[in-house]
Amino acid sequence: MISNLPTPRCAKRCVTCGSIFDSSRLTKELASVEAKIGDPAVWADAARSQPLMRERKRLESQLADDVELARRSDDIDAYFDLLREGEASVEPELKSEIEALVVFSEALESKTMLSEENDALNAIVTVHPGAGGTESQDWAEMLMRMYLRWAERQGFKTDVNEIQDGDEAGIKSATFTITGEYAFGLLGGETGVHRLVRISPFDSAKRRHTSFASVFVSPEIDDSIVIDIKPEDLRIDTYRSGGKGGQHVNTTDSAVRITHLPTGLVTGCQNERSQHKNKERAMKMMRSKLYEYELDKKKAISRKLEDTKLEINFGSQIRSYVLQPYRMAKDLRTRVEVGDVDKVLDGDLEPFIRGYLRLRREGGVPASMIDDDV
Repeated sequence: MISNLPTPRCAKRCVTCGSIFDSSRLTKELASVEAKIGDPAVWADAARSQPLMRERKRLESQLADDVELARRSDDIDAYFDLLREGEASVEPELKSEIEALVVFSEALESKTMLSEENDALNAIVTVHPGAGGTESQDWAEMLMRMYLRWAERQGFKTDVNEIQDGDEAGIKSATFTITGEYAFGLLGGETGVHRLVRISPFDSAKRRHTSFASVFVSPEIDDSIVIDIKPEDLRIDTYRSGGKGGQHVNTTDSAVRITHLPTGLVTGCQNERSQHKNKERAMKMMRSKLYEYELDKKKAISRKLEDTKLEINFGSQIRSYVLQPYRMAKDLRTRVEVGDVDKVLDGDLEPFIRGYLRLRREGGVPASMIDDDV
């Protein structure tokens, strides 16, 4: 009966929703933002209007979460009242509601930890295989699929900007944009080297192989943030888009790759048929990378973004995914472990994301991230 029901870790906190969201304060802030948006002069200046629109969306989302949290708590209270009155038939529904409340409250907990400047922006994700040929290229494609599936689970939009197919299987590189609320804040901790241990499907002797691939996540910078890029600092190359064949393969040099000569940063786009559109998207990605690059220099923190782009090899990984001889995914910074590694590879990254956000809130990543046991 009641004693056998799961105890939601956040249920007590969730009942007093105002202690999390401070609804009265959020309502006042939203009214202030709405008043500013109502000024016609604001709409003539994108640098003013776009941040205000983002802030309104954020406040509306938080207030909607508060209402939803209150509704779920009230429903659980009602089920408990029925159970106390002898309606044992509602116990399965009560258990289901409590489990759903735990998932919902954990997602809200992650949101409360997303307070850095760029957390609310979209994310640009780049994946590269390490040394190892086909094995690592296949692993890079598995990682790309994992992040695309994660985005799908979140209801986010994804666009593959550039992809280079591997020689036999997998990919040599891929860059894609994930569009959604707090996409960068949620995925920022994925930057680093990811390690896979498995029986290789490409080895006829069925031996165990270790593969590496790097992931780099940067925020998509919008037009309200000015990045000064000198034309003479750019090299713009055009080339013919590649692919697996078929009627959609481009027959003109429409793909664009842009290199920022002073920093060596490179972006590219090939998924549009128009060279102009490809160049526009590649420039947008370049602005985002340069913005993050400059932020990283100003912060002068030993880790963070570029400093996490370590050699794609042993001793530099942030997470291990072991399929053989046992099955486990383990983050080497937060020590979060998940036994159902297939679920992780299918896009269930929530335990790792929450673990990283908690670690970031508490002061950062330990100096030593390596665990020889994994």
